[in-house]
Amino acid sequence: MSDMHRLHTNDLELGATDAVQRHISRTVVPPAQVSQRKLDFEHSRPRWLRECMAEATGVFFYVFPGIASVASFTINLASPQGVTAFGSLFQIGWAFAIGIAFAIITCAPTSGGHFNPAITICFAIWQGFPWKKVPYYIVSQIFGAFIAGLLMMGMYWPEIQAYGAALTKAGVPLVSNGGPASILCTIPGATQTNLGYLFLTEFFVDSFIGIVIWAALDPANPFVSATSAPFVIGLAYANMVWGFAGISISTNLARDLGTRMVAAIFYGPTVFSFNNYSWIAILVNVPATIFATAYYEFLMRDSIQRIGAGHAVHEEGDEGLVRHFTNRGLMEGGTTNMLQGNGSGSDEYETGKREHGYLDSKGAK
Repeated sequence: MSDMHRLHTNDLELGATDAVQRHISRTVVPPAQVSQRKLDFEHSRPRWLRECMAEATGVFFYVFPGIASVASFTINLASPQGVTAFGSLFQIGWAFAIGIAFAIITCAPTSGGHFNPAITICFAIWQGFPWKKVPYYIVSQIFGAFIAGLLMMGMYWPEIQAYGAALTKAGVPLVSNGGPASILCTIPGATQTNLGYLFLTEFFVDSFIGIVIWAALDPANPFVSATSAPFVIGLAYANMVWGFAGISISTNLARDLGTRMVAAIFYGPTVFSFNNYSWIAILVNVPATIFATAYYEFLMRDSIQRIGAGHAVHEEGDEGLVRHFTNRGLMEGGTTNMLQGNGSGSDEYETGKREHGYLDSKGAK
């Protein structure tokens, strides 16, 4: 008896039958037809403008909730209700992580979802992203963080102003770790004066995130689907926030520079000169991410798997692929033996044949 028939005979658990019947019989408003006017409008939009706005919006989506969570945590450090009522590093990590996931889900279909100048540069180096677009993307990303910082300051301004006044009365500089400027951008602690130490910390954290991003975006990775990638990438970021935010990390050139410019508007140029640290927060992310992606490309990438999964092709087509297997001694007698399965037994040989459709899952032609 089919499930649909059982619905009409009430041969389901009491309550479920009635609910499902109402669900199936309900009237659903049909979607509006797409007008030619709408198509013409969408076609008239410059592609570069859509991509730039998507990058700016994506950075805004992840920076805004992140720094808002930092603001809630910072300005309530002395709250009689206890700071844990308003936030913690754990909450801040989740704010950035979920913001990154939402940014990718919302904006990546339009721009590719870079949201980080270092990632944009790496896409240009390794994945053929047009270099002419790199400056547009980077400016858009910084702009998105700048707007997020401005909006957060506007929404929290009374509380931040009161918090700053209390610090000034106590003789604490506004540009300091734990001061209002540190809500927007990374300010190292009073004991963090060793720039080499800060450099290595930032380099390691950014490399960690970079490798996870590159692995999550690898179409040959069987453990990460397209639907889970946004959350995997967000969790990589949160993972580093939970572990290293207490010793000053930035993780993203656009996030730090955009919000640091907002901090400079409100608290002066000291945010750039404080302990000569800002260059680490702004620039280290780029070489660290290039190192991380190079590490993955040279030591972990398997292009045969990418080709086999249909996500890439050999530059010379199938003939070039056959030539590769032949020249590497992975095929005896060329294409004939390859198709007959009379290979050398090499793992790459068998994997290559199977992934390119020459063999089925049982090894037969």
